[in-house]
Order: sequence, then structure tokens, then C-alpha cells
Amino acid sequence: MKDLSKRVAIVTGSSSGVGAATARLLASLGCHVVINYNSNGDGANAVASDCEQAGVETLVVQANVAEDADCRAMAQAAMEKWGRIDVLVNNAGTTKFVNHADLNGLDAADFQRIYGVNVIGAYQMVRAVAAAMQSQEDGGVVVNVASTAGVTGIGSCVAYAASKGAMVTMTLSLARALGPKLRINAVCPGFIEGEWLREGFGEERYAKIMAFNRDNAPLGVTATPETVADAILHFVTGPQVVTGETLIVDGGRHLSMAPLTRR
Repeated sequence: MKDLSKRVAIVTGSSSGVGAATARLLASLGCHVVINYNSNGDGANAVASDCEQAGVETLVVQANVAEDADCRAMAQAAMEKWGRIDVLVNNAGTTKFVNHADLNGLDAADFQRIYGVNVIGAYQMVRAVAAAMQSQEDGGVVVNVASTAGVTGIGSCVAYAASKGAMVTMTLSLARALGPKLRINAVCPGFIEGEWLREGFGEERYAKIMAFNRDNAPLGVTATPETVADAILHFVTGPQVVTGETLIVDGGRHLSMAPLTRR
């Protein structure tokens, strides 16, 4: 899918952060965009305005991807407006900030809530768009936004890391099951600069963790919403023979974590 002009993308969780940056990038290339939010309506409307300034059309849809009916309604809204769905970016995510050693910091409800959005929500969105994509001559593209947490066992909490690991595995399963019409890949960002982690960690800890990640990354950088959006675009417009792949986006930080994964 080299030309995005007049194509249609759904970007879940796109009222801020990576989702917002991705929506803006796709819009800059002529793609109509569904802006999805759960609670940040003002942010979603602001992103939609930015996209429309690029000359494309948008839909702003409030939906909780953990609810199957919401996923189906969002896909249906896109089909009613444009008659096609070309790109799905499963970016919506949630977590709880708990030290991994604090086993009492998470309970079953926390796991179910995090999995409900990060794993089940992504699955439900793929299911909601699959028929439309399969009916199109050139199919469609799904990009799942996972995390290095899912391949290194680090991150904001054990449940979050486990959910992102499940998302990576699900990417493999669905890529195998839904080819040749759908290409399904995942990006795994490391530390992402922005408000989500700043609010979760607090300003002081956020600054320390960001500095630590930069100092231990071969490229000396951490990811931003815009650099993650670039990686997502790579899977959308890049090699058409790639599916079931996972791209780590962390400045090479994972390379210094080898002792954690060595057996």
C-alpha cells in the first residue's frame, strides 16, 4: 500500500501520544482517519482538526475497545462514511504503575482490565474490520502497538508486560490466519517521551528513567510519539511481503538487556 491518498485508517486511542502522532502522519499523506477516544474528547477533536487541515476527512468516535459492540460500531461508522477500511492501528492501551516485585500491587481485576484493552480490544478490532479488508482487492494492513515490555519482561507492571507479550504472540497467530488479504505486524516501542509516562511515574522518576534509557541505548535516544508513528508507517507503506513481524523501536536499548533474556 504505497499510496495512502483517499485510503481509510482507524487509529484506536488517538486523542494523544502515539495514536495522535500516527493519525496526523497518515492524514499528511492523504489518508482519511477515524480518531478514537475513550475519555479525552477534547484531545480527539483537536487531533481531528489537525488532520483536516491536511485536506482529509475525519470521524471522531468515542469507543472503549474492550467492548466488542463499540469495536463493531466504530468499523461500521467508517464503512458508512467511506465504504472501505484500509488500515487499522491498534494503539489503545492501559496499565497500572506497580513495581514488579510488589505482588500485592495487582489483583485479578487489574489483569482483566489491562488484558481487556491491550489484548482483547486489539483482537476485537481486527475482527471488526477483517471482513471489510478481505472484501477489498488489495486487502488491508493492521499494525499492533505492543511494547519492549512484551519481549523483555520490563515495563510499568507485570500485567502490562504480560499483555504486550500476548499481543506480540497474537500478531503471529492473526498474520498466519488472515493472509493473504491482511498483513499484520507489530511495533514494540521502548520508553516513549510524553505525558503518559510522565504522569504515571511522576516528573522526577520520569526524568531519571528517561536519562537511564538514553544512557544505555546505543543510539543515545529514546522514542517519541513521532518516531513510533514513523515505524508504524513503515509497516503500512513499506515492503508488501512482510507480515507477522515485530519491530523494536527503542534506540537499541534492548541490546543492553541481553543478560535478562539469556538462559
